[in-house]
Amino acid sequence: VSAAVNLASEKATVEYLPGAALVSDFHEAIQGAGYTPLSLEDAVPGATAEVELAGALSAPSPVPMAVVAKPTGRVTIGVRGMTCGACVGHVEKALAGVDGVVSAAVNLASEKATVEYLPGAALVSDFHEAIQGAGYTPLSLDDAAPGAPVEVEDSRALKLKMAVSLGAAAVIMTLMALDPALPFRADFLFLALAAPVQLWAGAGFYRSAWSALRHGTSNMHTLIAVGTTTAFAYSTVVTFLHDLSVFSVHGAATYFDTSTAIIGLVLVGQYLEGRAKGRAADAIKRLMRLRPDTARVRRDNLEVDLPVDEVTPGDILVVRPGERLPVDGVVVEGSSALDESMLTGESMPVDKAEGSPVYGATLNTPGAFMYRATDVGQDAVLAQIVRLVEEAQGSKAPVQRLADRVSAYFVPTVIAIAALVFVLWLALGPAPSYANAMLAAVAVLIIACPCAMGLATPTAIMVGTGKGASLGILIRSAEALERAHNLDTVVLAKTGTLTIGQPAVTEIVTADGVDEDLLLRVAASAEQRSEHPIAFALLDAAEARGLELAGPAAFEALPGHGIATTVDGDDVIIGNRPLMEQRGISIERLATPANELSAQGKTPLFVARRSTAIGLIAVADTLRPGAAHAVRSLTDQGLHVVMLTGDNARTAENIAAEVGIQNVAAEVLPADKAAVIRGLQA
Repeated sequence: VSAAVNLASEKATVEYLPGAALVSDFHEAIQGAGYTPLSLEDAVPGATAEVELAGALSAPSPVPMAVVAKPTGRVTIGVRGMTCGACVGHVEKALAGVDGVVSAAVNLASEKATVEYLPGAALVSDFHEAIQGAGYTPLSLDDAAPGAPVEVEDSRALKLKMAVSLGAAAVIMTLMALDPALPFRADFLFLALAAPVQLWAGAGFYRSAWSALRHGTSNMHTLIAVGTTTAFAYSTVVTFLHDLSVFSVHGAATYFDTSTAIIGLVLVGQYLEGRAKGRAADAIKRLMRLRPDTARVRRDNLEVDLPVDEVTPGDILVVRPGERLPVDGVVVEGSSALDESMLTGESMPVDKAEGSPVYGATLNTPGAFMYRATDVGQDAVLAQIVRLVEEAQGSKAPVQRLADRVSAYFVPTVIAIAALVFVLWLALGPAPSYANAMLAAVAVLIIACPCAMGLATPTAIMVGTGKGASLGILIRSAEALERAHNLDTVVLAKTGTLTIGQPAVTEIVTADGVDEDLLLRVAASAEQRSEHPIAFALLDAAEARGLELAGPAAFEALPGHGIATTVDGDDVIIGNRPLMEQRGISIERLATPANELSAQGKTPLFVARRSTAIGLIAVADTLRPGAAHAVRSLTDQGLHVVMLTGDNARTAENIAAEVGIQNVAAEVLPADKAAVIRGLQA
């Protein structure tokens, strides 16, 4: 009945007759006008999945609809057979034509299509049929799931075809240069060398071009097939009919070097593209490898090892020291400390007790415990991180959308231009006009073949986001990457970003009459059975000094406090101040240096032997080499640098001072960090 659009809020309010129109109709109309309709959750902050109507549903008069979008479903489908931006356009057009589809985005580099649709109005099988109808092969959801590798032609076969093609081209070109000196006519030898290249190495181009032609479309392989076939076919005719006057009068040459070199060079491009895709996929594979393949599940009072995919919510899982957790859950029995650095970047272990949430792929350190599985499979935190990386790799930068639109018309336009060039040279060109016309037309086709415009951007995004993920940097989308040149503020985490992310020994303070090496030897010997990161720091320091360690006996881990053990027959206790007070050990003489070290953001560990404190060792996350230089480089570019951390203020301020950061937000809970970012944006 009426439609009002607000540019500032980017929303449309539609008044309509219930029953006479569907929400999907509004989505299609917006898409048809060249714009993107958003789902309810994206368009309305905090909105629920309900459609709000300004009047009663039974009212006979038109009902203004305040929110036109319903929550949508999203599915990712692998697509095999795409070669260029034109293919992207064909698949997107086919998917957009399915009733109930809100949006469809296809990424050439990752070979995946992401479809947003209205549940109930469309089925995944409809999308598969649409992709097949466009002449491409849809892959199963399992193949397209997060972490699934990108399908590329076997690299060994590709390298063999590449080597044969380039080798044949090199031999042909060399013999052509020596042609006057050769005692025989080399055309038949050239044909023998070029035929396997054209019919075997180039067979994939023919299959792809024929598949596109059967569906009334074209792609970059169409250009390669037409161009090389023209050069090869013309040269073959000249080879066999060389003595005909139409050829002999003008001394017509063969162009087997052209067809072989072009196929070889395009195969080189495919090989390099495949390597780039493989490197991009490696980052996701490394993330997925953090999760163990099996889980120890307690069923019917027995512990059984099951494939992690068979774990269901509600299962009780058993975790031992040094093991990675297979799925997300909540601790139900026991306690321990988990290394969650892969998730949070914080190097210090997080203590866990009954009721504490735990996450898959994190590392258990000293204790054993049982927990109840809550989120498994694609619902787990690790899978969501992987999905975020893949969505960023599969997203399109604004410049890429332009390239895809151009590519959709690119191939038929190039073929038309090549045909026109052929006709003009044939009609107006100098003798031999047919040879010159063929060469000019082939030149147009071949020079247009590399689809750099359609492929370079998505491949660069895949490699960039993949490399970023391997370094702990998650890039949300291609658009965010493209807009990064407009940044004015950079917010850095502390642990794992400015710092190494692993504790190291920084100071050793001894009691009267105790040698530093003796103190470190006792402490490192005691910690040999511990899997706590602090224990590794002590062991590394002892190894650096070349100390020989003794084997501990009767080792006991005290989660959240420290350890108790026996070294060389003496009772040894290592831990924090509360542990010393609990055991009645006096640390009065060490209190002042301990307080000073704490003020610097370091963790003091008291070491006691035979119930007497013999010293303390300070452990801290040390500054990453080059961190200060990196901050200085950002500042020199005119960027405002802020440090945001959940660590205590004293530690944060000390690290900030070392690297030259003036603005620090410390002791910020993970849930509150987004609010700090929004405050900076405001």
